[in-house]
Amino acid sequence: MSVYKLGLTGSIGMGKSTTANMFRDSGIPVFDSDAAVHALYARGGEAVPLIEAAFPGSIEDGEVSRAKLSAALAEDVSGFDRLNAIVHPLVAAKRRDFLEAARQAGAPIVVLDIPLLFETGAETSVDGILVVTAPEAVQRERVMAREGMTEAKFQQILSRQVPDAEKRKRADFLIDTSLGFEAARKSVEELIAGLKAASNQSIH
Repeated sequence: MSVYKLGLTGSIGMGKSTTANMFRDSGIPVFDSDAAVHALYARGGEAVPLIEAAFPGSIEDGEVSRAKLSAALAEDVSGFDRLNAIVHPLVAAKRRDFLEAARQAGAPIVVLDIPLLFETGAETSVDGILVVTAPEAVQRERVMAREGMTEAKFQQILSRQVPDAEKRKRADFLIDTSLGFEAARKSVEELIAGLKAASNQSIH
């Protein structure tokens, strides 16, 4: 039986991680790309020696220091391409392992939580795309409330992301988290029910 792969994405501050947890709460397996990167950066992670070679001095106590890596990237913007060339193939391998485990378990649907879904071309590897969105004013308020966030950091993050309006155009499904998390949860449950019904019809 094939697994329906729902790609989940959304710009910073839109509520994507919270929405991903709603799928988990409903029993849908979720692959968290950010968590995979954290594991790769941690002590013993596969990315550690590769990042040390590409960005000398960015490792501290056997793991990637995000502060030191950020400083290195701030000095050399082309470093993002080198970093992506290291990290993306490793994350893709973890994602393949996750999908194989989901197939073995007979899961009809999985969610692939990929923050840079469009930016990395990963939209071609999913069956449908869910974009989590919110009005710009809500996004700004959420992001600027984060500890250590500055206007400059916020703008730098936005500059590396496909604009929300473009994401919405390319989405198969939308969830607006500004309507409240109960409304978002209801939307998630309705989407799961619809996808399961469609999956059952395609089998029969």
